[in-house]
Amino acid sequence: MLEEIRRVRESLASVVAANEQELEALRIKYISRKGLLNDLMARFREVPAEQKREVGIRINELKTAVQERLETLRTQLASTETVSADIDLTRTPYPQPLGSRHPITLVRDEILRIFARLGFSVAEGPEVEDDWHVFSSLNFAPDHPARDMQDTFFVEQQPDIVLRTHTSSVQSRVMEKQQPPIRVVCPGRVYRNEAISARAHCFFHQIEGLYIDKGVSFTDLKQVLLTFARELFGEDTKIRLRPSYFPFTEPSAEMDISCNICGGKGCGFCKHTGWVEILGCGMVDPNVLKAGGIDPDVYSGYAFGLGVERITNLKYQVSDLRLFSENDVRFLDQFVAAH
Repeated sequence: MLEEIRRVRESLASVVAANEQELEALRIKYISRKGLLNDLMARFREVPAEQKREVGIRINELKTAVQERLETLRTQLASTETVSADIDLTRTPYPQPLGSRHPITLVRDEILRIFARLGFSVAEGPEVEDDWHVFSSLNFAPDHPARDMQDTFFVEQQPDIVLRTHTSSVQSRVMEKQQPPIRVVCPGRVYRNEAISARAHCFFHQIEGLYIDKGVSFTDLKQVLLTFARELFGEDTKIRLRPSYFPFTEPSAEMDISCNICGGKGCGFCKHTGWVEILGCGMVDPNVLKAGGIDPDVYSGYAFGLGVERITNLKYQVSDLRLFSENDVRFLDQFVAAH
């Protein structure tokens, strides 16, 4: 009898069940009222007294082994059915929380869509640039403060190579490769050597525009900017242009919009003036046209540049610029609805 118990226990390792019916058949074979274990217990009475202790131990061990094997088969069968019916192992873990596009991306794309409707195409260029395209071709004097190490990131091994401080470098490249008419907007990230704070960062995003053709005037510039402001901030938005100075435009101006938070009445955001500055602009300087291989006696043009973070602050009233680059999910989740 001990030999029979040993053979049954060794055979358990090869016992398998492909479905519930086969598993039930195994249960009946081993542990039902007419099963193998009950048969062994019935024959236990015939075992000689001196063997009863050892045989009893072996029968109990076999019972435990049979129950463990049946439970293992039941677990394997349930796992196989779940995988085949409910789980696609090629998918990411579920449920997967949905994210949203970054607020900077949302505002940038909205601005680009507005200018696309006004006939502007998108032009892009490298973030690591040379001095010519960032400064010299744009009428920056050799001793201009923007060239100073405190404002510009220079590559130490190659002093002529910099991280672009504005996307005007893209405009310079477009003029070199294309004759007028030119009508482009240039989005991208720019870098300046500034201390990081709630109001400033060492990198940010700009969108600059350039239009060159015959007979382009300051009136054309003003009308395009007015249309842009009303498309972005609402039909009641007003603009004003204040004289300013930029090396690459002449005349130059800075544009304010009526504060969209207080409606121009005056509040803390607009410093109680009713106006908020959003961009710089002007007519392209003849020297810049010449540097780009364009005859200033035949063509004229205007250019403008705006900070995407500045516009995003106006639209969403974000008080700290650092939030845009910290990847805090609690901050980013607020823009799901906007997307």
